[in-house]
Amino acid sequence: MYSNIKLKRDVYSSEEHLMLQKMTQQFIEKEITPYHAQWEEDGMVSREVWLKAGETGLLCLDVPSEYGGAGLDFSFCALITEEISKAGYTGPGFFLHSDIVAPYIVDYGTEAQKHEWLPKMVSGEAITAIGMTEPSCGSDLQALKTTAEDKGDYYLLNGQKTFITNGYMSDMAIIAARTIIDGKFCGISLFIVEATREGFSKGKPFKKVGMKAQDTCELFFDNVQIPKDNLLGEVGKGFIYMMQKLGRERLSVALMAVGGAEGALENTIDYTTSRTAFKQPVAAFQNTQFKLAELATKLQIHQTFVDRCVELYVKGELTAETASMAKYSCTDAHQDIVDECMQLHGGYGYMWEYFIGRAYADNRVARIYAGTNEIMKLLIARGLLKELHEQQKQQKAAAKAVAN
Repeated sequence: MYSNIKLKRDVYSSEEHLMLQKMTQQFIEKEITPYHAQWEEDGMVSREVWLKAGETGLLCLDVPSEYGGAGLDFSFCALITEEISKAGYTGPGFFLHSDIVAPYIVDYGTEAQKHEWLPKMVSGEAITAIGMTEPSCGSDLQALKTTAEDKGDYYLLNGQKTFITNGYMSDMAIIAARTIIDGKFCGISLFIVEATREGFSKGKPFKKVGMKAQDTCELFFDNVQIPKDNLLGEVGKGFIYMMQKLGRERLSVALMAVGGAEGALENTIDYTTSRTAFKQPVAAFQNTQFKLAELATKLQIHQTFVDRCVELYVKGELTAETASMAKYSCTDAHQDIVDECMQLHGGYGYMWEYFIGRAYADNRVARIYAGTNEIMKLLIARGLLKELHEQQKQQKAAAKAVAN
């Protein structure tokens, strides 16, 4: 019913996009829907769904063809993210694998690293994760304590990462660590770490409030020897690389939010149309109609914004501030929409077997990960007040010089 008033979304309107949309919907119906409840019990999805996603062509779509990918643009990845989120399934961590890890390899990896990992990532043979967050620091990436000490022929990795999506099932993880050369700190570097390396261990998947089918866990590194060939990019440039890639991650989270919000709204329209109270459908009450109208309007405003962000990203023009706006605004809107939808469901909305109950629990974390929404606001404000921040920085530097 919501489709009767939806605006046409030009970003997904090509014949190729429509074919991919249908293929993704069929994959969800056949390969995810029948198994997701069991995956929630298991705390992780099956390896088979990864292999089938690779076989279907749903992983790493914008990886260049010479490394096994389809060589498409990001809008195709965005479409898959929205479709899976709209269906309400949080188990398969495809978006992190395809839209976060793969771009690091494509943009910063050596030819040997690309040929080793990208084909297996495209096929689903290798499941990947990325380790930034640590127990003692969340959004503050400069406070990392994990270290990689240069031992001449190799780096010695020690430390711990937490809240790692795909962590338990991962065959490889990109790990951010403070680089130590000749006993001195030389910035943050990124390393490709295979799960088979001695000293690399994983904690049990966390028992989370939501996203129960997603294998999120801790990673531990105890004197793990990392070959020099596993350094990703240049020594000491890891923080710069992470800052360059966080825009795409935050846009992907925004896409998950608008997809999930659309699924929640459509589900609620169906429910309030069929559910009766006082001898008439719940949707016949004026309050319900007003609420649905408000939610549909809020959703379309955010869909239009995120579509523009996708277009800008494809052109290489999406700024960090705009990506932060999309992440914080879309996840806030999603939470508001799901909360109102649950209210319209009444008591049944609080039951786990109902779509809206799971959506309520699953998506609350989106306002926290990929940088909290409070951090997003700071980044936006920093862009707005760039000159003021530069002046303050110069004043601090001058004061420090005088003190010394």
